[in-house]
Amino acid sequence: MTTSSPLRRNNPGLLIAAPRSGSGKTTIALGLMRALCRRGHVVQPFKCGPDYIDPAWHTAAAGRDSFNLDSWAMQPALLRGLVNEAGPGADLAIVEGVMGLFDGVATAGQAGRGASADIAALTGWPVLLVLDVAGQTETAAAVALGCARYRADVGIAGVILNRVASERHLALVAPPIAALGLPVLGAVFRDDRLALPERHLGLVQAVERDDLDAHLDRIADTVSGRLDLDKIIAAARPGVITSDDAAAASIPPPGRRIALARDAAFSFMYPHLLQAWRRAGAEIVSFSPLADEAPDQDADAVWLPGGYPELHAGTLAAAETFKSGMHAAVARGTRVHGECGGFMVLGQGIVDADGTRHAMLGLLGLETSFAKRKLHLGYRRAVLTSDSILGAAGATLYGHEFHYATTLACPDDPLADCHDATGGRVAESGARRGNVTGTFFHVIDRGV
Repeated sequence: MTTSSPLRRNNPGLLIAAPRSGSGKTTIALGLMRALCRRGHVVQPFKCGPDYIDPAWHTAAAGRDSFNLDSWAMQPALLRGLVNEAGPGADLAIVEGVMGLFDGVATAGQAGRGASADIAALTGWPVLLVLDVAGQTETAAAVALGCARYRADVGIAGVILNRVASERHLALVAPPIAALGLPVLGAVFRDDRLALPERHLGLVQAVERDDLDAHLDRIADTVSGRLDLDKIIAAARPGVITSDDAAAASIPPPGRRIALARDAAFSFMYPHLLQAWRRAGAEIVSFSPLADEAPDQDADAVWLPGGYPELHAGTLAAAETFKSGMHAAVARGTRVHGECGGFMVLGQGIVDADGTRHAMLGLLGLETSFAKRKLHLGYRRAVLTSDSILGAAGATLYGHEFHYATTLACPDDPLADCHDATGGRVAESGARRGNVTGTFFHVIDRGV
């Protein structure tokens, strides 16, 4: 942040974080969002790091799009712009952290490490620390104290105790934390009914829950009964950003009229990209491959996001209108791009977890398999090797790769040279065939 720029106060906010993954911060964040909305507050949700599934739950809980804030993959101007422009109309921001509060990645030429603490420092919003105290008593106070003192630019507003076993357990855990000057703002007891279902990429998608609102209300009821909402609201502080930062365009729109696949198989799309594309004047027309819909014939770009096509491979293989519409778009010269799952659908075929092969679009030569899963996970810095829908040759993109597919074949021309956060080269290079491109990484921002 430059000292010459005037400061403006942003909405009050809190960042929900924990010392480690699996502490229950998603459940607490969702419960707070829904509980505060039920009180009449307008809550703006955010999510630290590269995640699609948690933000969709946020949107269901708060009724507003949840935006990702990523200190590794996003330029500072974009980060500040998203905080600035997503806030109007809201009176409180709730940010869900990623991993442990200070957990990030080793960097190669990056200022941020992708840690939740980076976002707390950038925004000025204090941290509400969620402690999973199962199997602990006074040691929890030592963990809280370490988090409070580790970085001078990150403040802890209070502590929420999670997975408390009993009132006696609470009486042993809470006083030592309070004695440190860290307010204990509530305690949630162990309750399996609050658990969120998971699969290999994280939580089950919100849109797949028939009882979504009932489950969110159940969590909110617990949060309302066990946390001091008045003190939590009072603990929020206005964020500080520079007044001359506007949300940068990030990745330019791929076309003037974009046909965007949107359904349970193609749901991983960052809201900040859609916002930037619309701001730049692009029109976005959604279609559903699972409903056997073809992309809009007047579109000059087709975008297949990631998602879970492997769970719907049979349906996609039988979607003849979708297939013929995609081939017709390519024949017209329409530029087509797929990310991760969308990339796989553009390929020749997908072998599902049972070993059954399903023919895909055949617009690229990619062949993938989930019969033998292999984890691909991490940030990606990609330099484009030729002009494409993503930008000009030589342009640098920042993104993230997360999937379990094994590549059996990828015979097309590479699209990019890719490196991970440490600068090490990775196998992911995307693919290009004429006006059709695809990548396993999900693009987040462009380099400067």
